[in-house]
Amino acid sequence: MSDYRLLATTSAAKELDAVGTKKDRQGTVARIRSVAREPRPMGSQKLTAKEHYPAPSRAYRIVHEINDLDCSVTVLQIGHRKGVYR
Repeated sequence: MSDYRLLATTSAAKELDAVGTKKDRQGTVARIRSVAREPRPMGSQKLTAKEHYPAPSRAYRIVHEINDLDCSVTVLQIGHRKGVYR
């Protein structure tokens, strides 16, 4: 399977800059890249009726939307696990 095209909203890019430590940011970026390779890993569940999925990265969560027609993944939100789903 080929990689999906990776897109991000403006707010998600700002949220990535706000991620705690450098190590957390690097881990989050690595997780985002892995989402482009495998947007629906085993065990992942949709958050809503839309194609929104969470991807854990240490204490942070990456909420992304999958569009199979365009073969693209859009990162919608990046946040700490205690507040990202609110």
